[in-house]
Amino acid sequence: MIRKHSATLHGHRTSFSLEDEFWIELNKIARARAIPLAALISDIDDQRQPDANLSSALRVYVLHWLKSDSSG
Repeated sequence: MIRKHSATLHGHRTSFSLEDEFWIELNKIARARAIPLAALISDIDDQRQPDANLSSALRVYVLHWLKSDSSG
């Protein structure tokens, strides 16, 4: 199921939609990196391409994380 989530990035509220599975993985990644979830989302937002939306950037980040050795 796709759910709408909100976060504050650089002082501005934004929202994005993610499937529950991606949301769960983002939380796991934040814990693995020992950073707050908001900081992880902000980092991903800062690194995304200008033409990519935040939801897509979050999904791609999760995919890359799971395919890398970073996931343990």
